[in-house]
Amino acid sequence: MNKCFTFANNLKTMAVFTFEQILKELENKIYRPIYLLMGKEPYFIDKITDYIETSVLDESAKDFNLSVMYGKEVSVSDVVAAARRYPMMSDYQVVVLKEAQNLKDFDQLVSYVENPLSSTILVIAYKNGSYDKRKKLAKIISQNYVLFESQEIKEYKVGDFIKKYLKVKGFTVEEKAVAMLVEFLGNNISQITNELDKLIILLENRTHITATDIEKNIGISKDYNVFELLNAIGAKDAYRVQFIAQQFSKNSKAHPLVFTLQMIYQYFMKLLTIHQLRARKLPAKEIASKLGINYYFYKDYEKAAQKYPMGKIVKNLELIHEYDLKSKGVGIADIDESELLRELLFRLMN
Repeated sequence: MNKCFTFANNLKTMAVFTFEQILKELENKIYRPIYLLMGKEPYFIDKITDYIETSVLDESAKDFNLSVMYGKEVSVSDVVAAARRYPMMSDYQVVVLKEAQNLKDFDQLVSYVENPLSSTILVIAYKNGSYDKRKKLAKIISQNYVLFESQEIKEYKVGDFIKKYLKVKGFTVEEKAVAMLVEFLGNNISQITNELDKLIILLENRTHITATDIEKNIGISKDYNVFELLNAIGAKDAYRVQFIAQQFSKNSKAHPLVFTLQMIYQYFMKLLTIHQLRARKLPAKEIASKLGINYYFYKDYEKAAQKYPMGKIVKNLELIHEYDLKSKGVGIADIDESELLRELLFRLMN
């Protein structure tokens, strides 16, 4: 039996593995016979899968000992047959099953899981949801091998993820740049990391990322975007609000009305919640945390809440709903989206 597997199998069984724990083991060449990677966030599943696929075997051993399969294209018997092969001129082989959620009769993999080959590393990438952990297959893997559930990162934690990701790579980033990324990419970790990786290449010798870098290289304008529009609404800066709305109308594909209305609605919901939580005398940092607002920007929300009393916010939420229906053609024949937006913005601040 391969020494790596002897070592791994003798380790204390862990009911729950974190992303960092799995990568640390892999970097230390500690490999386990089965990895079931599942969940809604594909980024962490892909990172672990790619690491095992590219780094475990020497290049010379990959031709004979690396098998990559896709759930739609194979059967359970194909996967089991591949996993039960012995490695050639190597201590072990790697079998990667991608899109495992599409594998017909997935449960039948339990026949292999009950008695896996010690010289095989089987990676099962089960995306777009989680396999039922109550089932026998999942229980066996969680008790003896590696079961990892990749959870989506809450939006209020994405900023911390960005800063940590860049810190590992030797970069710092200003808060404005982080906020712009979160505002426009949400919690899409794969897209965020892809954009950051491209940006890092373009920075050449610089190690600090600014909002200007984001605007110039990722295509998010710090002047004419929803983030700045919301700031202008919060400040009741009527001229700037209408000016940004006019810029939006020049590129409606980049600024779809449905997205803009959604963001404005969420903004006023946050202001409403601030009023409610302030009435309970919660500290500002706790309110920011509950709302998923970066504390660096919370003061802007506080100022906006002062400008918009609770009654006005409730009326604004009703207005946004009304214009959302209009944008869908309800009660209106000809839809001019730019005119609808400008009219709504005027009414929101008056």
